[in-house]
Amino acid sequence: MDKLLSLQQKIIPEFVPLLLSRYQVLRSIHFLQPIGRRALADQLHMQERRIRNEVDLLKQQELVGLTSGGMQVTSQGEMLLWEIEVYIRELQGINLLEQKIAERFGIEKVMVVPGDSDRDETVKKDLARVTAGYLNKRLEEGSILAVTGGTTLAEVAAALKLPTVKRNITVIPARGGLGEEVEIQANAVAANIAKGLGASYRLLHVPDDLGQKAMQTIAEEPKIKEILDMVRQANIVMHGIGTAEEMARRRGMPECQITELTERGAVGEAFGYYFAIDGSVIHSTSSVGLQLNELEQIGEVIAVVGGASKAAAVQAVLTNAPRDVLVIDEGAARAMMDLFYR
Repeated sequence: MDKLLSLQQKIIPEFVPLLLSRYQVLRSIHFLQPIGRRALADQLHMQERRIRNEVDLLKQQELVGLTSGGMQVTSQGEMLLWEIEVYIRELQGINLLEQKIAERFGIEKVMVVPGDSDRDETVKKDLARVTAGYLNKRLEEGSILAVTGGTTLAEVAAALKLPTVKRNITVIPARGGLGEEVEIQANAVAANIAKGLGASYRLLHVPDDLGQKAMQTIAEEPKIKEILDMVRQANIVMHGIGTAEEMARRRGMPECQITELTERGAVGEAFGYYFAIDGSVIHSTSSVGLQLNELEQIGEVIAVVGGASKAAAVQAVLTNAPRDVLVIDEGAARAMMDLFYR
C-alpha cells in the first residue's frame, strides 16, 4: 500500500488533497445529517460553490441523497466512509504517528482519529464514535466504569447506541461535579453513558471543589463512602484532558488565581490537578473522588482528548503518568509531537 500511495502522489499530485476534501465533506454530512449546503459550507469553512460541486459528485455516485430536511449519507456512502478511513490513515501517516506517541509516552494503545476538532466539530463526534466502539469491546459483565465530565465524554455518551439487551455493568462518576452546565457534569455523563451501554449507574452528589475539612466530612457519609469505594474498585476509568486556564474558569476560580496558575507554568488539567509541561503538579483542588495517586490501582485508564489547542495539556498530563489507552485526534497528536521535538 505504501508503494501505491507513493506512486499516486507522484503521478497524480492533486489526488491526495482532493480525496481528503471529499472524505471530509462525506464525514461531515454523516455526523450532521440532515444538513443544508450553506450550513455545511460554514461548518467546513468552504465556499458554498465548492460544496455544491462536491455534493453533486457524491450524489452522482449515490453516496449522498437529498431530502426536504437537507443532505444525508446513503447506506452505500456510510459503508464507503468507514472503508476509506483505513486508506486515509495510511495516506496521512496516522499509524506511524500512533506508534511514535505510544513509544514516547509509554502508552499501551493509541488511537488517532483523522482531523482536528478545533477546526471541525465533526472530528469530535468521530473521536467519540471510536471511543464508544472501544468501550463496548472492553467492558465485560460485572465491570465498573468510572468517568469524568466534560464535552468530549458527553459526545462519547451520545455516540453509544441504545442496546437491546441489559448489561451487568455499572457506570459511576469518578469525581464530584463542577459548577458548569448540567449536561456535561460527571453525573450526567455517567448516566448517559450507562443508558447507551444498557448498564446501571450510581451518582455522586457532591460539588467538585470543596474545602479540605468539608471534603473529609462528606467523604465519611455512608452513601458517599459507598460510591467512593466503588470508584476505587473501577475496572476502567475514562477521563478527558483540559487546558489549565479553561478548567480553572469552569471551576469558577477568581482571575487572580488563574493568572497565578498560568504564571507558575500550569498548562493542563485532569482529576482536579494542574500540571506544568514537564508533568509536575502546580496545584490541586480539594475534591471528593478519584485521586491522582489512586490511578495506579485501576485496571485500565483511558484518556480521550481532541484539538491542537490542547497539545501542551496532553503532554503535561501524559508526562506525569502514562495512560493505558489514549484516544486523540490528529490535530492534538501532531501538535503534541511538534511541541515535544522543539
